[in-house]
Amino acid sequence: MTEWFAMVMGAGLFVLMIPIIYRIFKGPTGFDRILGVNVIGTKTAVLLVIIGTLYGRVEMFVDFALTYSLLNFVAAIVVSRYLNRTISLKEMEAREKAKGGAKA
Repeated sequence: MTEWFAMVMGAGLFVLMIPIIYRIFKGPTGFDRILGVNVIGTKTAVLLVIIGTLYGRVEMFVDFALTYSLLNFVAAIVVSRYLNRTISLKEMEAREKAKGGAKA
């Protein structure tokens, strides 16, 4: 019974990842895409625990899931900080035009 429940829950989580893939590819901003990747990473950590249940080695897979979640969280923070500190293409073009206009 436990194996059946774990398989149904794992398949359900996997199916719920499909709409998030749409947000990753069509997201209007980079932050929407980062959030989508982070959500998929969180669901993957839960799937690791479910896989551990199926194999009967939950303690080992919980360690993997915690490590994966930590890496996922740190990566999301690093990329968000990077995107927050860089300037957009429109701002860069406006600066280049302003420099070119000042020289002429």
